[in-house]
Amino acid sequence: MTTTLHDPAVRDLLDRLFAEAERDDERSPGRPAPTVTAQERSNLLEDIYMPISARGGDLLYSLVRGIRPETVVEFGTSYGISTLYLAAAVRDNGTGHVTTTELSATKVDAARANLTAAGFRDLVTVLPGDALTTLTAVAGPIGLVLLDGWKDLCLPVLRALEDRLAPGAMVVADDSTFESMSDYLAYVRDPANGYVSVGFPVEDGMELSCWTGR
Repeated sequence: MTTTLHDPAVRDLLDRLFAEAERDDERSPGRPAPTVTAQERSNLLEDIYMPISARGGDLLYSLVRGIRPETVVEFGTSYGISTLYLAAAVRDNGTGHVTTTELSATKVDAARANLTAAGFRDLVTVLPGDALTTLTAVAGPIGLVLLDGWKDLCLPVLRALEDRLAPGAMVVADDSTFESMSDYLAYVRDPANGYVSVGFPVEDGMELSCWTGR
């Protein structure tokens, strides 16, 4: 049986987006100063895709298919590459909804257009703005979380969502090999904080953390 992920229209769209993402280095304006705000960073880097890896996308699809969450939350939509994998899995499950949030207005518009092109707009709500504000409106229980926004905000966003995580919820953090993820990793790898956590060896690493509660 062919999955939605391998539908020619979806596959072609993903291939085109990944090809565009290969040009991130040439479009990059350089590393923003550490004093800029998250919004200023988003505006400076609005042309940069910063996607998950293709294998990371396959992992996300597989996790959503296996867990069958009713509510999926994503922090950091960007151009919607990871969102497409999440939505394809929700479509194939026949149940569930993805809520994702993005600071850059340019990326919000682009992600919505890409989701429409894939036929997934009914499966995804894209919230523009600061995740620490926008995600307060998402009702639990949340079955799967993808953290792929600014790395210094991954832990605050997770902490803000914890009281709505379903027992056994899966939390996936991309780019886990980055030094800027050290505080996050220390948190989810401490059993006292309610997680069983393991690193997964896709490009730049993904941390898979199961919420066991406290």
